[in-house]
Amino acid sequence: MSRVQPQDVASKFSAVDGATESGKGTMSRLKSLRTFMREHHVDVYVIPSEDCHASEYIARCHARREFISGFTGSSGCAVVTQQKAILATDGRYFSQASQELDENWELLKQGTQEGLTWQEWTATEAAGGKVVAVDPSLISAPSAKKLSERIQRSGGAELLPLETNLVDLCWGSDRPDPPSNAVTTLPDKFSGKDVQAKLSELRRELAKKNSMGFVVSALDEVAWLFNLRGSDIPYNPVFFSYAIVTPTTATLYINKQQLGANTLAYLESNGVSIKPYSDLFTDVRKLCDAAKPQETAPGSPCPRFHISTKASWALKLALGGDENVEEVRSPISDAKAIKNDTEMDGMRACHVRDGAALIEFFAWLEDQLVDQKAVLDEVDAADKLEELRRRQRDYVGLSFSTISSTGANAAIIHYSPKRGSCSVIDPNSIYLCDSGAQYLDGTTDTTRTFHFGTPTDFEKRAYTLVLKGNISLDTAIFPKGTTGFALDALARQHLWREGLDYRHGTGHGVGSYLNVHEGPIGIGTRVQYTEVALSPGNVVSIEPGYYEEGSFGIRIENVAIVTEVQTDKSFGDKPYLGFEHVTMVPFCRNLLDVSLLTEPEKQWLNEYNAAILAKTEDLIQANPKALTWLKRQTRPV
Repeated sequence: MSRVQPQDVASKFSAVDGATESGKGTMSRLKSLRTFMREHHVDVYVIPSEDCHASEYIARCHARREFISGFTGSSGCAVVTQQKAILATDGRYFSQASQELDENWELLKQGTQEGLTWQEWTATEAAGGKVVAVDPSLISAPSAKKLSERIQRSGGAELLPLETNLVDLCWGSDRPDPPSNAVTTLPDKFSGKDVQAKLSELRRELAKKNSMGFVVSALDEVAWLFNLRGSDIPYNPVFFSYAIVTPTTATLYINKQQLGANTLAYLESNGVSIKPYSDLFTDVRKLCDAAKPQETAPGSPCPRFHISTKASWALKLALGGDENVEEVRSPISDAKAIKNDTEMDGMRACHVRDGAALIEFFAWLEDQLVDQKAVLDEVDAADKLEELRRRQRDYVGLSFSTISSTGANAAIIHYSPKRGSCSVIDPNSIYLCDSGAQYLDGTTDTTRTFHFGTPTDFEKRAYTLVLKGNISLDTAIFPKGTTGFALDALARQHLWREGLDYRHGTGHGVGSYLNVHEGPIGIGTRVQYTEVALSPGNVVSIEPGYYEEGSFGIRIENVAIVTEVQTDKSFGDKPYLGFEHVTMVPFCRNLLDVSLLTEPEKQWLNEYNAAILAKTEDLIQANPKALTWLKRQTRPV
């Protein structure tokens, strides 16, 4: 069977409207951008990936960094001078970026010993009094402050907040219009808590900080707070909006045509005022004027407005800067990350249904490739999986673009196949599928790696080491107050013993019918994972992996709920926590080297397989092939 070789992968990534598919040929765009830079007296221009809400995943109209560079990954920053252009990204995207960027761009590998950060590179280029500019709506206030300080230390001018976005000028009339899709309510039977209760809890937190109000800028926080869901960003059930919550008012800034009569009535019944999305900055300036220094008791702090540490620099400037504004870790983000009983039950239930769909999918794929000798490409497989998920109760859509990857493509951590130019699935190579779905009662994210032929000894060893890491973290017990940063090594230890590792985090928070990547908690080596301890009710992924560039990739991902566990002792009178896995999909028996497993690991695997069989077999009774496959994959080791 013919296969697309690794060097051809670049053409398979999606591109924004008006961009060349492979990212080649960016010279004309850079030339245009540099012309606008000269007109605005800018020497160095910073182009972040995010939109004005600091979203990780964005609408096509906000894909400015992708438009100018051709790089389609979700994380990275572009910086352009009159002579140079760099794209900085992390280890998840090194392979992808090296294939998508053309000769006009230099790749900065963030997180490597020899690699500069984009901030360091920018500061170096600014030496000699050069002007560095950025759209202040696309960078957080803390990030802008740190960048400005770094630039000035290197001899550059102060960072310029340039409200005119120069990439938008280059993009012109080809730039897609912002989406404005319908917004609906999420019933309490799925949310588990009504709007009034959430507003009351938020106001209690604001009162502790003597706050005049909180400006909500993150889209998933607005959606969660008001029990609303939308579809303005692919795969993320959010909508473009802001909100301002004060001790006595709650105002939602949104395009009113997105709200039907029932949703409007729902919001009004909860005391929520509606104003146009475009009015936000006008209103915060009014708030700023109204918040001029007030008389306070001696020694008492002056009341200020609060914004998230991820809110934009533009928002802070509009509110009057440090005099009127304090940046805090969002209390909404903290509350949202701790699921209530209804949300946890929903997570358990939707993962069983989602597991049934994945079981049917892998059974179908093996039958097609091995027994039917069918020729299927990576998109064919992804389409079939989506079809099977669509049959499940309360299904809404995918939670991200399915990573369906064969052979060398599986080594590209965030690979996404493109119809018409992707690889044919080779049954004699590793197949990695990372996928998820949005259900009314929860969000799923599952990765499984299979081999339908005869794997090499090293592939089996690597797979089993990754599985051991998953088990080690899944079975960990740790005191309350432990962070994901502290737990990360548990998942890597078996790989480390053989000099192996992976360039991505071990786990991320997962939303409840919200964003599949949800802060503030996670498991990994990033500094932010030292800031917030894991708590009962957190939902996280556990996903160690190993990637042999140009050959294969392995990742095993389960979603788990943090729960309190009983221990014989309680040192320091602290509660102890552990994980409850909710993903119900078997692992690959064909890749398992049982000789590497300890007896406790075998017991864990057998108990997990028994639970999968018990919870999913009734859902696939009408599919004899899938049932036979499930029983074969879950037999005791």
